[in-house]
Amino acid sequence: MKAVIKTGGKQYLVGENDVLVVDKLPEAEAAKVTFNEVLLTADDEGKTVTLGTPTVAEAKVEAEVVQQFKDDKLRVFKMRRRKRYRKSMGHRQDLTKIKIVSITA
Repeated sequence: MKAVIKTGGKQYLVGENDVLVVDKLPEAEAAKVTFNEVLLTADDEGKTVTLGTPTVAEAKVEAEVVQQFKDDKLRVFKMRRRKRYRKSMGHRQDLTKIKIVSITA
């Protein structure tokens, strides 16, 4: 079974036993997470599709937190030519790796 879930302002197409990286979730490692914002569900062949308005009623996706980690550093460099302005910054995004355990519709 496949589903489209919404978390962190983004939408993800997931199936059972999929591992994906999402924005940081407040749960600890090895904790269970339930996503109630399921936008679409479908069987594996795609013959039966249920589209939510905006979400599918009584559908949920259960996942397990595998790891909490930080992404690679992004370098941000700003410069104004002929003005002696240079600014260098860095950013590391907090992320969560989850594994989809079950999809119920």
